[in-house]
Parts: sequence; structure tokens; C-alpha cells
Amino acid sequence: MNKPRRLLRTPFFSALLGGAVVAVFGAIAISAGWIQADGGSTTTVSAPLAAPVADRSGDGDTNIVNQIYREDGEGVAFIESEMPAGESQSLSPFGEPESGGGGKATGSGFVIDTEGHLLTNNHVVEGADQIQVKLGSSDTTYEARVVGTDPATDLALLDVQAPADQLHPLTLGRSGQMEVGDPVVAIGNPFGLDRTVTSGIVSALQRQIEAPDGFSITNVIQTDAAINPGNSGGPLINADGEVIGINSQIATGGGGGGNVGIGFAIPIDTVRSEIHELETTGEVAHAFLGISGGTITPDLAKAVNLPVEEGVIVQTVVKGGPADKAGIEGGNTSATIDGVKVSLGGDVITEVDGKKVTSMDEIVEIINEAEPGEELELKILRDGKTKTATVTLGERPDSVEKSSE
Repeated sequence: MNKPRRLLRTPFFSALLGGAVVAVFGAIAISAGWIQADGGSTTTVSAPLAAPVADRSGDGDTNIVNQIYREDGEGVAFIESEMPAGESQSLSPFGEPESGGGGKATGSGFVIDTEGHLLTNNHVVEGADQIQVKLGSSDTTYEARVVGTDPATDLALLDVQAPADQLHPLTLGRSGQMEVGDPVVAIGNPFGLDRTVTSGIVSALQRQIEAPDGFSITNVIQTDAAINPGNSGGPLINADGEVIGINSQIATGGGGGGNVGIGFAIPIDTVRSEIHELETTGEVAHAFLGISGGTITPDLAKAVNLPVEEGVIVQTVVKGGPADKAGIEGGNTSATIDGVKVSLGGDVITEVDGKKVTSMDEIVEIINEAEPGEELELKILRDGKTKTATVTLGERPDSVEKSSE
């Protein structure tokens, strides 16, 4: 029997965020970097765990994973964060509920310079009152401090007090040059098993995942290299030994908390653009539009009699936000389509700065690449008429919840 076609694209699945189970949502309601939707599941297909690659050493040794591990392993860190009493009621990195008495979170990271700076995930160190780091194969523990964090991209920059001869910086590559099928290696500390290496391929590009603050991270790299709780913050490395992503989340396929062959890494191109800001100001400013919207498909357009077959229908507008100030209007009629609640009657966005947009994903990516204070001209359809609205982007609030206040 053929399955009914979806009017709205709503691929949903569970994800493991450093041990904390969160929802990684689909296209129905993404608000200029944030996503909200109902739960569901996904079907996963296994992919090869490794791909043959050319020898880059010139000495006949074709074990590229071993080469990368030997060259980059000493620059990977084991991170242990002490959480104060009453700090968190969330899940630990091992999927177990943390008590009000505090506890320890473990994760990974990697050295980026000889001054002692490390990159990791924000969720590995968030709320910690003490952070300890072990570098490479050494059992020596060093104290680390947080230099800056960006919950919107789940990044944290640390400074570790270690001797210069113990610091082995990894080279940052270019994630934008990666292609589907390229071999990759992950080094980290899954389930506390330090100095673990796994290999696989880039299984997809330009994914979106949800950050801990509820906003979306774009251009994410999908990989089938085995990533588990404790790998969070560790490097995803290309065949040249360069870091092209920071391992952050895994899909669990709706059951269990282990790897099913779908992991997600924050692209290093995104990380690279934030390092200086994290080091100098301790935070990163992101642009904010202030809408939630849904991608229009031909089936949806036919079902609700929309004047166009592609574009973005505005569901809600954050009161007092940039879009609201520009006169953008959200829906005023509730409806359930294919089991999903939507709000109809809002503006339909068809262009941004003269560029045609066909999905909410495209709008999210445009906003993520923009700066607060930047102006965008939106072409919209309202009551059968074409209008333009100039929006001055604001600064993104701390969380999705606060954006609706």
C-alpha cells in the first residue's frame, strides 16, 4: 500500500545531545533560527563505516585512520565538568538523570593554538563550576576556564593551563569543501572511553539541527562515523588530518541512546567565524527575524487554496520583534493538515533581497548568515496582492522561549 503524501514536510526524530535527549525538528515551524514541532520517528539506513582512501604518507602505509590518529590524537582533550548542587535536572552525558546534588559531565574537545585554547560543545561545560582537562594520551589533569560560549551554535572556547610542550594544535580545514562520500575520522571519549577513534564517511551535507537554546544550526555535516555520548565537542577530521566539524549530536531513530549511524557535526566554517568573537567578547551576536513559518508545497497550496505553490507561509510573528515592527503578519486561522496543526491566513514570503525563497530552511540560513542591524527586503503576498517590507534584523534572544515573550 502506498503511503499518503505529506502536505507539509515534517521529518522528525529524536537526538542525543551529549547524553541529553532533545528533539531535532523538521520544517513546519522554524523561526529565523528556531524550530518547534511535534515528535515522531525516522527510519535509518546503515552506511559503510569506512571508505577506501588514497595513501597520503608516501610510505606505502594505507591505514589512513591510524595515520590521523597518530598525528591528531595528542591534540584531542578529555573534558570533565563538575556541576554544582542544584544546577541541573537534565540528563547527564550518559543519558542518566542528574540529581539536584550536582554531578559530573564528560565530553571531548581539541586544541586550536599553542596558547592553550580548546574548542568543545557548550553543553559539555554549561553550568560547570570546575572544568578539568586531559590532553592526548597523558593522564595529567589540568584546570581549564571558559573564555566564551555560544549556545546558539553549541560552542565553547576554553583556556587550559598546560605547558606549551603538551599543546598539540589541530589544523582547521574547510567544511565547505567536503562532499558526500568523503572519508572522515572522529576522535573522542564515548562513554568515558578516552582516546577512542572511529571512522566513516560524510553521509549528507547542509542538515539542520536544534541547538540547546532551541534555535537551529545550519549547514551541519551528517556522518556515519560512530559517535556516542562523550564524543560531544570532539573533532570530525578529514583525510588530510584537518578538523572539518565538531561532533555534537546523534540521531537515535526513536529508540535507545546509542549510535545508529547518523551523527551530526557543527561545520568548522561556522566555528572559524566565531572564534575571535568568543575570545574577545565571550559571546557571539546573532541576527533575529522573529517569525515562525512553514514551507509551502504544491499539495499544501492546493489544500488551502494558496496563490503560489512555493514559498514560506508565516505562522506566527514575535510581538515587538523585527518582523512585527516591519508589518509582517502571521496567521489568524487554526487548521490541522495531515495531522499537523498550522496557522493559516498569514503573509507568504516569496523573496528575500530579490532572491527567490522556496523553503523555511532557506530563510533560516539567510538569517544565520546575516548580522544584527542588517536590513532585508522581503517580498510578500497578502490578500492576493504583492507587497514589500523592509526588516531591520534584531539581536537573537537567549532562547526560543524568550523570543516569544
